[in-house]
Amino acid sequence: MAIEFNSKYPSVDDLRTKAEKMIPKFAFEYLDGGCNEDVNLHRNTSELRDVQLVPQYLRDFNGASLKTKLFGIEYDAPFGIAPVGLQGLMWPNAPEILAKAAHKHNVPFILSTVTTTSIERAAELTEGKAWFQLYHPTENRLRDDIIKRAAAAECPVLVILCDVPTFGFRPRDIRNGLAMPPKMSVKNIMQVLGKPKWAMNTLRYGQPNFATLKPYMPKGLDLKQLGKFMNDTFSGRLNEEKIKPIRDMWKGKIVLKGVASEEDAKEAIRLGLDGIIVSNHGGRQLDAGESSIKPLANIAAKYGDQIEVMMDSGVRSGPDVARSLASGAKFTFMGRSFMYGVSALGNKGGDHTISLLKTELQQVMEQLCCERVEDLPQHLFKK
Repeated sequence: MAIEFNSKYPSVDDLRTKAEKMIPKFAFEYLDGGCNEDVNLHRNTSELRDVQLVPQYLRDFNGASLKTKLFGIEYDAPFGIAPVGLQGLMWPNAPEILAKAAHKHNVPFILSTVTTTSIERAAELTEGKAWFQLYHPTENRLRDDIIKRAAAAECPVLVILCDVPTFGFRPRDIRNGLAMPPKMSVKNIMQVLGKPKWAMNTLRYGQPNFATLKPYMPKGLDLKQLGKFMNDTFSGRLNEEKIKPIRDMWKGKIVLKGVASEEDAKEAIRLGLDGIIVSNHGGRQLDAGESSIKPLANIAAKYGDQIEVMMDSGVRSGPDVARSLASGAKFTFMGRSFMYGVSALGNKGGDHTISLLKTELQQVMEQLCCERVEDLPQHLFKK
């Protein structure tokens, strides 16, 4: 198998280690941390890795293909780049690097409402193929304007977020005075001075800001003012009354992200949505919640023939992708893995990470003697 990535960093763990050395502590802790005591953050990956797969060595095998159809589009791999907020804080120009890499490799890139590149720029870089994730605004006027911008940019899929009815309690970010731009305490300034490459790139690209939200935001908000603006501007608590107007407005596909129960999956189908992402926000919202792999199997078995079932949270590697797909997901998304890659390797990080994950997944499928992504459930070890 030809290796198409930087052999110095042959795993996401290697990228994480390098990323920690490259970026200020306040940025790394925002990327790496969960909420409260990080219980659910660690549970996500550890319980996913309890999933075991069974090879079938003596069957006929004609090679493995990673190609996957989703919403009528054929992608080159069954994984995409999940929406991540504040990407430009972690590495300058990060969302643009990742959007370009996703387009090159023909995998989906989802832009967050609260990241540092605008809807229009992401659409330009992906030739209209970027998905857009909407944090639900409190005002219908703002909701409608953002949706119209996403439609004008020809985003094929609108992702609406249901697992942020309140912002997660994240002790690291509170201690670090995290804001946009970051609060420059003496401690944070010392961290920046210790990461000269990050600092020089920040000077080159400018201080990160909420690019999509910039037209709607007052200038120069400090942490307290930023928190008030976000609380006043967005209401993440979704229900039928909020989802129905979006369904009526949006002519493309709609995906509900943050599903963690069969009840919510059933409601998504009733409301006419096209897909769900089983997710717990990467362990950043409810520390006492289940890992995402736990509800996935039941949801996929019960509703997978009625709606596209996808998954994120805890997925860090090619074998993790295989485990998720074998458990019933049609597609997977990763956030931290790609941000570790960009934070470690800059402009080459997106391309490297996608190539690495493809190589890992290809090896797993060849080892299992699994020719098609959709056949991975046949290799699930059932206890």
